[in-house]
This record gives sequence, C-alpha cells and structure tokens, in this order.
Amino acid sequence: MRLLLLLVLAFFDTSVYAQAVRYCEGLSGPKLPGAIVLIESKKVDAGVCRVTVVVTHPPAKDQVRVFVGLPLNNWNGRFQGVGGGGFTAGDARRLAPALAAGFVAVATDAGHSTTGGSFALDSSGRLDWLAIRNFAHASIHEMTVIGKLLTVQFYERGPTYSYFNGCSTGGRQGLMEVQRYPGDYDGVLAGAPAINWAKLHVAQMWGQLAMLGANHYLPACKFQAAQAAAVSACDKDDGAADGVIADPRRCSFNPAALIGKPTACGEFSEADARIIRKIWDGPKREEGGFLWYGLPRGAPFQGLSATGGEPITGKPSGITLDWWKYFLTQNPNFEWTSTKQAMYEQVFDQSVEEFNTVIGTDDADIMGFQKRGGKLLVWHGWADPLIYPQGTIEYYERVREKLGAKIDDVMRLYLAPGVGHCGGGEGAPPQAPFQALQAWVEQGVRPETLAAVRRDQAGKVVRSRPLCRYPGVAKYKGAGNIDDAASFTCLPQ
Repeated sequence: MRLLLLLVLAFFDTSVYAQAVRYCEGLSGPKLPGAIVLIESKKVDAGVCRVTVVVTHPPAKDQVRVFVGLPLNNWNGRFQGVGGGGFTAGDARRLAPALAAGFVAVATDAGHSTTGGSFALDSSGRLDWLAIRNFAHASIHEMTVIGKLLTVQFYERGPTYSYFNGCSTGGRQGLMEVQRYPGDYDGVLAGAPAINWAKLHVAQMWGQLAMLGANHYLPACKFQAAQAAAVSACDKDDGAADGVIADPRRCSFNPAALIGKPTACGEFSEADARIIRKIWDGPKREEGGFLWYGLPRGAPFQGLSATGGEPITGKPSGITLDWWKYFLTQNPNFEWTSTKQAMYEQVFDQSVEEFNTVIGTDDADIMGFQKRGGKLLVWHGWADPLIYPQGTIEYYERVREKLGAKIDDVMRLYLAPGVGHCGGGEGAPPQAPFQALQAWVEQGVRPETLAAVRRDQAGKVVRSRPLCRYPGVAKYKGAGNIDDAASFTCLPQ
C-alpha cells in the first residue's frame, strides 16, 4: 500500500530529488506479476548504486538480467531505458552515458549473454519461444517496470520523465515500447531502427545470393567504384558538391555506364553491372514482384555484400547468418550456399509469417502513445549499409496514414544524407537528438530540424548541416560555405 501511495504521489510531484533517501544495501526485489524477481547483486561504485536483478517466469527456467543504475547524489529526476545492438539486448556497460548525465538508467540482457542468435533454440534444438519473446519485447517492458519500482524504493518518488534511447536493435526496442507498451515512456529516441526485422534479415542475404546465383563475386574495389560513381552522378542534386547524395531515391544512376571502365581490380564488366543493379533494386520474386528494399545508392556495399578470400567468395553478415541458422532453419550447421531463388522466396514468406507478430515492430497503430502525449523521434542515415532507411520511411508513411495531421504531435523522422549505421560515413549525423527529444517532451519545443555535425579524428567540426524533418530535404542556398549549416535551407520534396 505504501509503495502504491508513493507511485501516486510521484505522478503529481514534478520537483527533483537530488539524492537518495535509502541505502543501496536496503533495496529489495520488487514484485512483478507472473515472475520471480530477485536481486543478484548491489553495490555502490563511482557515486552510483548499481543493482543487478534476475527475473524468471515459472515454470520456465529463463534468467533475464536487468541492470539498474541509481545516482546517489545527482539524480536529475528522470529515467532512461537503454537499448542494445544486433542480438545483444543490452548490458550494464551501456548505462554509463545516461548515468553521467544524472539519469536513473536501466538495461537488460533479455535472458542471454551470447552475442549471436543461438539463444533462439532450446536444448533439444527447437525454437525457444519464451527466449524469443523476451528478446523481442517482453524483457524491455519488464526492465522498465522493475527500474521504476526500484527508483521509488531508492528515492521515495518516481521519475518525473521517462525516456528510451537506442539505435539499431535499440531503435527497434524503443519502437516496440511505443507500439506494445505505450505507457512506459514519455519520449523515445530511435536511431536506425531494426524494425521490419523478419523481412530485413532475409533481405540482407540478397546481394550474396545474387552473386552466388550468377557464380560471379565482385572484389571490393568494384563495389567501391560503383558507390563512388553513384555519388558523383547525384552529388549535386541538393545544389552542393559535398560528396553525399541528399535523397538516394531520386538518384537513377545506371551501373551499365561503368561497363568497360578500368578499376584497380580490373575492367568493369556487364556481369558486374548486373550484380550492382540487383543489389540496388533489392529482393524480388522470380516473376519480378517486390519483396524488400535495396541498398540506397551512395551507401557502402561491403556491409552486407562483402566478399574476400582466394578464390574470391561471399562473406554474409554474421547476424544475417544467425537469423537463417537458428530462427529460420533451426540448423546451426546451415550452409547458406545451398540457397536457390525458390527457397529464398519461401524463406522470406516463412520469416514474415512465423516471426513478424512477435518481433516485426511494424505496427502503425501508435494511437495509445499519441493519446498519452508521448513523443517519438526517429532518425536514420541515408548511407546505412545494414538497415536500409526505406523501411523506416515506409513505416512512417503508414503511421501518417493512420494518424493524419496528428502525427506531427507524436512522431518525427529525420534522414541524414551520407551517414552510415548509427553514425559514420561522409555525412553529418545528428549532434544532440536526445536533447531535442527532451525539449520536445518537457518544454513542448517541436524539433523542425536537428543540428548535425561531422568531426575529424581530433574532434574538430568539419561540416554542419540541418537535418530536415521528413519529407523535407536540405538544399544549398547557392552561396556560402557548403560545410556550414547556415548555407542550407529545408525544402519540401
């Protein structure tokens, strides 16, 4: 009863308590319906009470670890859930930035410590649906509930504002919270979100299978030549020759233009051009029907279509291979080179039918989050070689179809030209998107643009840009330094 009263009072109390009112050692495992919650360890380190909680769901024997950091003296009154990457749902090390900023911070391992996908199979080699569900969404929600209950124990009040912050898998986790558990967070920052998981992890094999089917593997320098040629052809679409493509969807460069031209690893052939075209076009059915999006022009090929060795052969992404091995075929010894076109289409359909409802994260109905006043800020690099941004755009468009004009109050999308997966590349990534989200949530400041900067190895800013709210695109004004954001303006597409 006392805990319930504290939660109610915390909801109305907007003041900030700067320090703990209870010793770290005095914390106890909170109650969670359908689960056993035990504190595995608790210690004070660097001014933070660090707690590891173990959650099990009887009669299963799963062990989901939740990592909670509670600042002793400088709590800012806020709560931050932190996401993971790849098949890693999260770990204690990822809490550091949030804790340094004064947040209570939480993360979870979703019940497995492996970096690959082997957790999807139980000891008998069958799909472990509890483990899959934990990774997909359940552990993030339970992590959030547990973290908030421990916050109330420690400070005798709950957080004034709650945020989730993640990129890649972390971006997917944030969007899953918005869709399934809209009451958990006031604001969510989702970078390069791995939504459409059941589709994209089959689509990621497309370039490898295109080369396998043609028995023609391109060396890295030919991929680099095609990437450079596309950038050169479409660089000035935004009015500035800055080495990036502002909107790859408007770039129609044909790789056939490279046929006969020399590269550092031989003359560019017609067979080379066909492979490049297939990768840019994306996965299709044998009769030509659309399956998923292709690599944006200007993005690196090596992320998913890497090759190497002697003789040269394909090198699929490890995450992609694990999806095929442990989830789709349930065969850890699966040999990807056995895949033919007919099997590829069958596997694509199987992946969607079997896993999309649990991990797809593509539910466009976010009215629950919108009605509770939540804010969702999404950004994606246009040169992402792993998770293609067209899937994020497609999701945004479907949300807009559901919400209409109300989408401006709840969700905003920003595309970063020339930026890779969660950063990197020739472009400028957003500089402080989380701070923009905070201002939107707490002060009602709607972010029309995000400030973006690119730094050199010494940390010096060498380029700045405005990232425009989708569907806007930054255009050069025609005068001024092309590496200065002031020389650009956002125009509608």
